[in-house]
Amino acid sequence: MGYQLDLKTITGISEQEAAYRLKREGYNELPSSKQRSILALASEVLQEPIFLLLVACGTIYVFLGEAQDALILLGFVFFIMGITLYQEHKTESALEALRDLSSPRALVIRDGKQKRIAGREVVRGDILVLAEGDRVPADAILLSSTYLTVDESLLTGESIPVRKVAGSRREMARPGGDDLPFVYSGTLIVQGQGIAEAQTTGIYTEIGKIGKALQTVSPEETLLQKETGELVKKLAVVAIAICAVIVIVYGITRGNWLNGFLAGLALAMAILPNEFPVVVTIFLALGAWRISQKHVLARKMPAVETLGSATVLCVDKTGTLTFNQMSVSQLFAENELYELSLHEREELPETFHQIVEFSILASQKDPFDPMEKAFKDLGNNYLAHTEHLHDDWQLIREYPLSPQLLAMSHVWQSPDGLDYIIAAKGAPEAIADLCHFTSEQMQHLSQQINEMASAGLRILGVAKAYFQYTDLPVEQHDFNFQFIGLVGLADPVRPTVKSAIQECYTAGIQVVMITGDYPSTAQNIARQIGLMSTNEVITGSGLDQMDDAELSRRIKTVNIFARVVPEQKLRLVNALKNNGEIVAMTGDGVNDAPALKSAHIGIAMGGRGTDVAREAADLVLLDDDFSSIVAAIKLGRRIFDNLTKAMAYTLAVHVPIAGMSLIPVLFKWPLVLLPIHIAFLHLIIDPACSVVFEAEPPEANVMRRPPRNPKEPLFSKQTLGLALLQGVGILLVLLIVFVTALYRGQGELDARALTFTTLIIANLSLILTNRSWSQTIWEMLRSRTLTGKQATRSNSPVNLQNIALWWVLGGALVFLAFVLYLPFLRHLFSFSILHPIDLAICLTAGVFSIFWFELLKILHRKKQAST
Repeated sequence: MGYQLDLKTITGISEQEAAYRLKREGYNELPSSKQRSILALASEVLQEPIFLLLVACGTIYVFLGEAQDALILLGFVFFIMGITLYQEHKTESALEALRDLSSPRALVIRDGKQKRIAGREVVRGDILVLAEGDRVPADAILLSSTYLTVDESLLTGESIPVRKVAGSRREMARPGGDDLPFVYSGTLIVQGQGIAEAQTTGIYTEIGKIGKALQTVSPEETLLQKETGELVKKLAVVAIAICAVIVIVYGITRGNWLNGFLAGLALAMAILPNEFPVVVTIFLALGAWRISQKHVLARKMPAVETLGSATVLCVDKTGTLTFNQMSVSQLFAENELYELSLHEREELPETFHQIVEFSILASQKDPFDPMEKAFKDLGNNYLAHTEHLHDDWQLIREYPLSPQLLAMSHVWQSPDGLDYIIAAKGAPEAIADLCHFTSEQMQHLSQQINEMASAGLRILGVAKAYFQYTDLPVEQHDFNFQFIGLVGLADPVRPTVKSAIQECYTAGIQVVMITGDYPSTAQNIARQIGLMSTNEVITGSGLDQMDDAELSRRIKTVNIFARVVPEQKLRLVNALKNNGEIVAMTGDGVNDAPALKSAHIGIAMGGRGTDVAREAADLVLLDDDFSSIVAAIKLGRRIFDNLTKAMAYTLAVHVPIAGMSLIPVLFKWPLVLLPIHIAFLHLIIDPACSVVFEAEPPEANVMRRPPRNPKEPLFSKQTLGLALLQGVGILLVLLIVFVTALYRGQGELDARALTFTTLIIANLSLILTNRSWSQTIWEMLRSRTLTGKQATRSNSPVNLQNIALWWVLGGALVFLAFVLYLPFLRHLFSFSILHPIDLAICLTAGVFSIFWFELLKILHRKKQAST
């Protein structure tokens, strides 16, 4: 068992000393993969197919004696590399921020105060407060322990937890064996509590000696990445086959094999959408980073894409829907009920002194639990300077809470007494069991419990016992307990919960409350937050009496589950999954881990959750606030929407580029697009499909529509159809412009300049129209501008304008002006000068190419309004 140490007597090291040691000794972390250097990123970028094709084209131009063309192409290589490196750096920065957030946490005592810090900030000499479910952050020596057992299988391979006891030994020994005073970094507290002093950190710990690398954010290939990777491979095979045909056809029909190779390489660059995997990686990484700004840490990247498809959200009441800041509201003793809120300034009647006294004795001396803090605050407010507070008493033994008996007892001894005084608190049924209540007493107690629970209170029972000086019994049941009374605690609902619940219902998401509280308490909270319900509640005991088929049927209509133990959460999750629901589940305890792992989206509590729960979860709720989950779901839907738009745009823009590379060869027309032109287009396409679309705000109806089907592929039939229609529409307009120019005898240079300029305008129009599939370009520009002005007027930091969009649009137009009107560049691009009337034709044709899609948005909206 060890011995208890009063936290008040421990000051720990100072913050100043901790900062000095951290600077001198380094962070408490194991060797891990470092952030990739610029050279490493550049090396990876150069291996991309598009860059290899550009280099190949440049080499051919050198053989042709076109040094200027070769240099320009190589210049594009470095320019596009710069854009790609910026995107990669942004992704790396986002991942690095996530690594910092996901660092295991530690509760330490510094300057006499308990403080929760990142585990990597623990230093030698820190006083660690350890509890069930925690990962030990450093190798340490126990100063105090209560029923402490630790799973050291990570280091020893032995699956059986070992007992720990506090001791005076100061030299760390090897892990393994019972009744040693040492705990080791990375091991898991299975039971009990302890206070330890950190001896070694980082690479000097036992796990550091083994040399295992810690990867807090490991790269995972998501379903989306697999899907896009397969698509790129298939298109690559098609591109190679078509390019080979083009080279052969061009060489045979025109007798110019080098130009044939150029035409083939240009077509390969046009067909191959190598942006797809890059876009998915950037969206998921930046999406995880954006979600972290909403106080939600994405531990697993796939959770970002799964969020938008959640249909059921299962949440605990305490700390998620409420503040988890308990205060005593009612006391029941000697058949009298006392409501503190009605007598705030009055003295507490003598009748209720004993229940306050023993509720404090049944708690930790320096409590961390919110309910125990509430007991202590009550005693300080009403019983200060009385004989009912016992700071000088010695805690002899603690009987902890167990799954079999939801009650705990503390055995105390006064400085001058030979007898033991025992204080117990816990679930009223457990306290009644300890007091051996008759069925009549139990019935009377249940009436009082229901009356207090109907006010939305959390209820605990309190009992006392006395014991002669001798060996203490093994179990709490062996004491002769006397029932003292009931304590009702209030936990106020978070003000943001009600609106967040309504937002869930509007978005087609069912909210299920799962709590260990009484049914009447749960119903009271449900009424406060507007939780839709049939007023039917299923209790934990009721769950045990149902088979799986009945539970799957009942769970369709019931959304309040009370008196549920953590082990039953797994059964609820599986029942919802069997009904075809996509389940998001919150949890905080060790026993919640199976349910969190089984749910499609496991959400662990960051504030009060255990390390085990956080490790099993996909997301960690850093502030334990329900509204943060809803904000993350909204952001998840936005991420998937924008990703779909980006991929549709990428596919659509490659259709006219591929078409204008292929068709002129087949019809023996002059080539329209050379490698240099396609490289120029990639200056627009690459940042547009990643940075621009990723930064787009959510659609207005993002939380007013049902969740998406998770089985729906990224390229659904509708998305694929729209993208191909957009691409074909632009291709037809380009062919009309090109053929008309040739028919009128304007010459190859004129025709190419007109067609290329039209393609640039159409490309920019395609970006603008795909920003939203519900609002027109004009409506988007107007709404974004109005929002920006309103934010400025209200001094709000919110600004929905997409800055990256204007950089891309402005940069594209400036570069286009350079290649059209700077003689050197115009010659390299094989253009002629365009006159104002030519520019007007290009502008009109480019805008007209996507005009039909703008009309389709309006017609679709009118159809929805009429239905």
